[in-house]
Amino acid sequence: MDLVTIVLILAVVGGLLMAFSIGANDAANAMASSVGSRAITVKQAVLIASTLAFAGAVFLGANVAATISRGIINPEMIPDQNILMLGMLAALLSAGLWVLLATLFGFPVSTTHSIVGSILGFGFVAGGPEVVRWGTMVGIVLSWIISPFFGALLAYLVFSHIRKKVLSARDFVRNAKLWAPFWLAMTVVLVMTSFLLKMPMGKALGISVYAIFGFACVVAAVVWGVGYLVVGRLLHGVEQGPESMEELFRRMQIGMACYMALSLGANDVANAIGPVAAIWVIARTGGLAATAEVPLWLLLFGGMGIAVGVMVLGKRVMSTVGERITLLTNTRGFSVGFGAATTVLMASNLGMPVSTTHATVGGVVGVGLARGFAAVDFRVLGKIVMYWLLTVPIAAFTSIVIFQLLRWSVY
Repeated sequence: MDLVTIVLILAVVGGLLMAFSIGANDAANAMASSVGSRAITVKQAVLIASTLAFAGAVFLGANVAATISRGIINPEMIPDQNILMLGMLAALLSAGLWVLLATLFGFPVSTTHSIVGSILGFGFVAGGPEVVRWGTMVGIVLSWIISPFFGALLAYLVFSHIRKKVLSARDFVRNAKLWAPFWLAMTVVLVMTSFLLKMPMGKALGISVYAIFGFACVVAAVVWGVGYLVVGRLLHGVEQGPESMEELFRRMQIGMACYMALSLGANDVANAIGPVAAIWVIARTGGLAATAEVPLWLLLFGGMGIAVGVMVLGKRVMSTVGERITLLTNTRGFSVGFGAATTVLMASNLGMPVSTTHATVGGVVGVGLARGFAAVDFRVLGKIVMYWLLTVPIAAFTSIVIFQLLRWSVY
């Protein structure tokens, strides 16, 4: 068996490890606020996340390309293709092991930053510092601050608005009829624009940004009108009090969680099978193309790994994010989901590599701070931030060690 075949087989194993870790960590924390607020049970979250993440990876991740490697290093500066393949294999194994370790301790980390740090590590050793695209790294460092801050700010503002205008209002039913449809309309618009602007299938439609926002305004008006009638019927005869509102937001929160699971499968499957695809392309063509279609069997493989990861270890991270930072209710959980999804959508459209994990944790902290500093467990938060800061350097160092071992065993 030649070297290329052996590396390709090992890369498939490494991709499965990475996909499993993404499911156990990323997919799990995407569902955490819904579990923490008791909108759904852990079993329901596992079923929703595994099913929709698999569907997102297989049906919406078709245009995943080998750019996961090209955006971090310049492969043209590493002329030996065998070295490039060994480096991608080392990056896969390193990132998968780090995310798996963090998951076993129950802490949410960014899988994107893990694979970025791993590729940076082997690239630095294989081709020197000039191989690394340092501009990308600066953007990632900035995202450590930007994504949790804006996730927290948006979640804080949304929950504060709901609490002031609805939960604490004297005329509870009248205000609920006005403002619940408003947030329902904003949720539908957010999901729709995310699909059209961010997901591969939406981008393929080729609709301009102006047309999308114009269409979104029309949809928002229609949803608000329909929502006004529906909410009025649901609240007919209901006694004054915030408990009735929680049930309404519970339904909206489930819809948001379904979208986040679908989106995560479509986008994060690249972190698992992108390097595998890069090795696949090198093995077939002798070089790394600018972009490359990923075979369907690789998408099925990545989707299956994510689904199994959620089912086996997903509960650990769900518990940390959804229950240990602050107490969540349905309105707070909805605010977290809205803040995180909006942050990721806005940053992605500006070309900033933010993490859904960071934005979600920031949102949980934001709704906690809306009730005062005592409502947030800063000891748990401090440990989470420590894992974030360690992700890139540990992934890079581990990748260097694995890469050197592979290189010494071959040459």
